[in-house]
Amino acid sequence: MKIAFIGGGNMASALIAGLANKLTAGAHIHVADPSAEALARLQQQFGVTTAEQADAVAAAADVIVLAVKPQAMRAVAAQLLPLLQAVPGRQPLIVSIAAGIRGADLSRWLGGYGAIVRCMPNTPALIGMGITGMVATAGVSAAQKQAADHILRAVGPTVWLDDEAQIDAVTAVSGSGPAYVFYFIEAMQQAAQEMGLSAEQGKQLAMATFTGAAQLAQQSDEPVTLLRERVTSKGGTTYAALTSMEASGVKPAIIQAMKAAAARGKEMGDELGAAS
Repeated sequence: MKIAFIGGGNMASALIAGLANKLTAGAHIHVADPSAEALARLQQQFGVTTAEQADAVAAAADVIVLAVKPQAMRAVAAQLLPLLQAVPGRQPLIVSIAAGIRGADLSRWLGGYGAIVRCMPNTPALIGMGITGMVATAGVSAAQKQAADHILRAVGPTVWLDDEAQIDAVTAVSGSGPAYVFYFIEAMQQAAQEMGLSAEQGKQLAMATFTGAAQLAQQSDEPVTLLRERVTSKGGTTYAALTSMEASGVKPAIIQAMKAAAARGKEMGDELGAAS
């Protein structure tokens, strides 16, 4: 499989690390990015071919991964369009990992292009532990859908959606989700220090607790509600903590925050996709 990346930033680098010489040879991966430093690093690490912008080599790939900032997507599509039109009848798969860019808008910018998969990965992909929500347009073949799945599975599991509108919910839950976890860890570390533990002790305890609890929930067949209840003896320390959180409205605040993230995702789609 020949894969081209337009954009060589962190997420593209994570995907390339999972793909090169595994799903396909490094020499079959082409990366276009204006940063000479990024290109040199990727070429040295993985043996990829490179260019400073989208070119005929990228357009000749089986899969083209658009890994640029959402604000740059329209300009990249304008560069890519004539390259795709240069070979009539050929339609490589376009995979977009840009937040807020809807498939219909990307298709419009690419002259009505039909084979597009929109993805929402998250930053744990950088260590091969991400998760990606994915949705395909009607013009994507079964083989192309499988190819997209193989590519994103290089950095973690995938979740396929039936409706592109659900991508905003995925963005709110898992796309932005790592920041919520980091935020909670920050709070745990601060509380640890305020109660007399050192910064390093607080970090060690908070990190191990999050990792262990997540793994326990992942490996258990029981719902997380039951796992929580088992740690919560009435009148005990955990009960005191959760009662305080309930009184402070922590759970409703988290739910409301995630809905705000989803709403912003939809708003970004409206803004970025608006016809010029």
